[in-house]
Amino acid sequence: MKRFFLLLGAALLCGTCGAVAAQSSTAPTYKTLSPEAADLAWQKATAKFEPQRKAIIARVDQHMNDGQFHPDWASLQHYRSPAWYDDAKFGIFIHWGVYSVPAFGSEWYSRNMYQQGTPEFAHHVATYGPQSKFGYKDFIPMFKAEHFDPQAWAALFKEAGARYVVPVAEHHDGFAMYDSSLSDWTAAKMGPHRDVIGELEKAVRGEGLHFGVSSHRAEHDWFFAGGRTFDSDVNDPRYAGLYGPAEAHLTKNDEDLANDWTYVSQAWLDDWLARTAELIDRYHPDLIYFDWWIGHPTFRNTLPKMLAYYYNEGAHRGGVVVNYKMHDFAPGAGTLDIERGQLVGIQQDHWQTDTSISNASWGYIQHDTYKSPREIIHLLVDVVSKNGNLMLNIGPRADGTIPEDAQTILRAIGGWLKTNVCRLDRMNHDLAVLRPRQFDGVKRAIAGRETEILWRIGLGLGVLERASDHFGRPFAKHAPRLGGIDRVTIVRAVSLLANGQRVEWKQQPDGLHLSLSKQPVGHYAYVYRIEMGT
Repeated sequence: MKRFFLLLGAALLCGTCGAVAAQSSTAPTYKTLSPEAADLAWQKATAKFEPQRKAIIARVDQHMNDGQFHPDWASLQHYRSPAWYDDAKFGIFIHWGVYSVPAFGSEWYSRNMYQQGTPEFAHHVATYGPQSKFGYKDFIPMFKAEHFDPQAWAALFKEAGARYVVPVAEHHDGFAMYDSSLSDWTAAKMGPHRDVIGELEKAVRGEGLHFGVSSHRAEHDWFFAGGRTFDSDVNDPRYAGLYGPAEAHLTKNDEDLANDWTYVSQAWLDDWLARTAELIDRYHPDLIYFDWWIGHPTFRNTLPKMLAYYYNEGAHRGGVVVNYKMHDFAPGAGTLDIERGQLVGIQQDHWQTDTSISNASWGYIQHDTYKSPREIIHLLVDVVSKNGNLMLNIGPRADGTIPEDAQTILRAIGGWLKTNVCRLDRMNHDLAVLRPRQFDGVKRAIAGRETEILWRIGLGLGVLERASDHFGRPFAKHAPRLGGIDRVTIVRAVSLLANGQRVEWKQQPDGLHLSLSKQPVGHYAYVYRIEMGT
């Protein structure tokens, strides 16, 4: 009898241990939590914000028809990019957030630290311990931004020659860099305890530049899904307000949105709309940049509401811009952005490319390398010649300082633009005067027309005998040939813009030949003023 009770007691004790283990708040949930249940857990964690969310959506519904645009794609296809943006040519993108604290891998550290088998996962466990004990949320107190000086940032961007500045208001990690009324997980309430976006908005506009914001909120629906597959804090309902639904990302190819079957609830779409409208109402951005996942089919009925609301509001301020990627919008309903890429040939509609000043990451990471000023200036001239803008990204450190290498490069770009920006401003789709010749890539001549003045920008080394024309034929030593100018066109004079000095030239059947010194005045790219006659 005694043995029986001992065995029974042991069995009860073991059963209790199992129950405790099963109830662990960080235990994996990917097999036990349905997509709907995961979404409901997020809704419960953010329930106190529901009245404000509903109030913002009601305001959008009330005013989205107040103007030329209406919440349907046919109406939105009448959008045209505003003149200030078409003339701007060059902007600054800023990826700064909690992910700058670990400063490892990339700005996707927040996702990859929960992806088993990745370098970020291994680095995190080795450096900070298991994700059940130290999760992404635990970096927030370390994100202090103690040296963040928005005025100094804005002055640097102006010195770099930028005309607009676009910080990331919220990345995929769900941590808002602004004072949101829809979340506790914000830079205003945690970490720096500062409204980073609000402070930047005032500083940037104080320098006479245009201000925009970038929202990557859409992807947050699934960004932390890896944390559900093992023992991690993503499974703890207490942190669902930060980690979101963490839905399984059901796709084989991130860019194939038509075959992305990830669960998206109407509550998530409403929250996305409310957060975007809050950014519009609070900061009145001149530009909003979205990452690719707003092209997911579930967003197609929500996006037009936001766009109509924003375009009509922005019409009173000289017009606004929305950047989209791939096929996320109906053609013409916004301004196309090509991430780390270019288009071939002169485009009828204005467009944009964005790339990072650093090579490995958009956000700050240790030991990253940087592009040269020459590479960036060549890209800028090529993009502008095709009727586009370049938005160049920087990644500040967690303490709010911009890496010295990035500052040096920005100032070098600004030095070149200070001499040549007036010419760059006039390089638009009138370049077709040189048709059918279009100049794709570096070490080529790019043209623009200003009444009877033709501006040519030569992209090449100081020692020009190493350059070639757009057919790949080598130039004669120190005598580059500018195609597109035949003997029918009367050339009066040629000068180098950097110093105003006249350049010797000869007009021949195959183009205009210039006689240059071994090392022309200036750096990176050389602008020639060609006076035309009739």
